[in-house]
Amino acid sequence: MCAKILIVDDEPNIVDILKSNLERDGYTTITAGDGQTALDLGLNMKPDLILLDCMLPKMDGFDVCRRLRLQTNVPILMLTAKSEEIDKVLGLELGADDYITKPFSVREVLARVKAQLRRVSLAESDASENNKVMTFGELEIDTDAYQVRRGGKVLELTLREFELVRFLAQNAGQVFSRETLLERVWGYEYYGDVRTVDVTVRRTREKLEPDQNNYRYILTKRGVGYYFDKSQT
Repeated sequence: MCAKILIVDDEPNIVDILKSNLERDGYTTITAGDGQTALDLGLNMKPDLILLDCMLPKMDGFDVCRRLRLQTNVPILMLTAKSEEIDKVLGLELGADDYITKPFSVREVLARVKAQLRRVSLAESDASENNKVMTFGELEIDTDAYQVRRGGKVLELTLREFELVRFLAQNAGQVFSRETLLERVWGYEYYGDVRTVDVTVRRTREKLEPDQNNYRYILTKRGVGYYFDKSQT
């Protein structure tokens, strides 16, 4: 079955361009021009991916993203104005998987969409083929259920956050630069900046770490990057 993409933007010309190119690549599309409609469609139509503009009437894209994340882990790609760096960071903080700056090339959008959907497909395939639980103290990383549990309680991680935890845990003790994490976890030649990694790590730590003043799992090697503490095994 072809993937279903929800396009959310209040500029009809942008919607038309994205819609025609995505459908030409074999995707089915649904569209929304305001935040409330986007939220309703995102929850009821079960899209496989959402392209979500930040600035929308009725409800802005950040609020839509936040509300969607309470009920679904559908990949969300935020569309942000190039000059508004804070939009990118805020979108990632709220659970967006990626961002694309305006003005954008259609080729870039298609590449991002394909990469996100490919990673979801690979994740589902891994979950069905593997039955492995990695244990680090009270933390369990279950690649079969695609869950992270701490003290038996399931932590509500997004797909990207889970992939980050899994990758670091599978390579516990090895330090990875931000650039390497972009390549290995995000899975394609990334057009953005390394702040994406920092934001995702910070958001993941907020869910993963029991003590925000004393990290136990994802640690920082100053001037180098991040690693998973293998001493927790």
